[in-house]
Amino acid sequence: MAKLDYYEVLGVTRSASDGEIKSAYRKLALKYHPDRNPGDSAAEEKFKEAAEAYAILADGDKRAAYDRFGHAGVSGSAGGPQGFDPSVFSDFGDILGGLGDIFGFGDAFGGRRGGPRRGADLRYDLEIAFEDAAQVTERQIRIPREETCTTCQGSGSASGSGPEQCPQCRGLGQVRYQQGFFTVARTCGNCRGAGRIITKPCPTCRGNGRTTEQRTLTVKIPAGIATGQRLRLTGEGEHGLQGGPPGDLYIVVLVTDHPVFQRHEDDLHCELRVPFTTLALGGSIKVPTLDGEESLHVPEGTPSGTTLKLKHKGMPNVSGRGQGDLYAVTRVAIPKKLTKEQKHLLEELAKTMPQETLENSESDEGAEKPFFEKVKDIFG
Repeated sequence: MAKLDYYEVLGVTRSASDGEIKSAYRKLALKYHPDRNPGDSAAEEKFKEAAEAYAILADGDKRAAYDRFGHAGVSGSAGGPQGFDPSVFSDFGDILGGLGDIFGFGDAFGGRRGGPRRGADLRYDLEIAFEDAAQVTERQIRIPREETCTTCQGSGSASGSGPEQCPQCRGLGQVRYQQGFFTVARTCGNCRGAGRIITKPCPTCRGNGRTTEQRTLTVKIPAGIATGQRLRLTGEGEHGLQGGPPGDLYIVVLVTDHPVFQRHEDDLHCELRVPFTTLALGGSIKVPTLDGEESLHVPEGTPSGTTLKLKHKGMPNVSGRGQGDLYAVTRVAIPKKLTKEQKHLLEELAKTMPQETLENSESDEGAEKPFFEKVKDIFG
């Protein structure tokens, strides 16, 4: 039976780069590996074909010979176990990436798993008030985490005993077996890659080496922190295994909404209900800030919807670089009830307004009515 073209096997063109060839082989290796297709002879055959094609095309000299003479130019180079060049697959673990463990052969290229392992990172969602986010504050939190067992000091063994060599893998943490022209290593199922087994487990942790404990921590929250930002507490995650370093704790902050202010980066925005007399005549108004009320001058004839600015009255920058501003949008406050005298005075005021202003505004299509004409419409 004639052999398939190596480029067709990998599904690439003859001008494919080394990276494209490597990527194509990786996909096929993952798809047709015997561990993923147990008992499927067709898949195993495709896996071998892909391995043979990659063994040739991944080698510059062999690829050149194959491009010039075809299969005859590489006869014996990849024709089975005797001609297979294992050096081509020295980066097999890299080819498969982090997915090697899916098939159980990750340890064949990365060493046994029985050594020290870093503890897991933890996450804690912390809710704080809007006002608290504007200043440095502290919070106490309680987190459950896996800590080194104080009874056995993390060994997992009862007092007076210790772990013994795993009889199945003989301390290697791996069990190797032949699969075609591959020697595949799998994590030992008896010791789970540790190479040792605990015959007399610690009564406190039951051989795990760690126990779940509640830990109380004081968290310092910087001023200006915003929703979604996180704080990292190094070494406050779960303790490692076999003497490995602990993980980290990440505090994810959620700032509650404020009834008055809206935050845009470090700036604050709010709306102010201002009496129409103040907008017309000008005057001083009180503006709420995070530090209390501030006086703000409103110029004479200020239209409703005007944005007034208070410098450095926003949120502090979380990195300590200054402070944002406060923007207050004026909204005219119309009283719901007026006395007869107040209504009479407004009507008299409306009569004194220049008529040409009203006529000009009505002649311009879409033009907004003058302020006092609006007042007349409301109270007339």
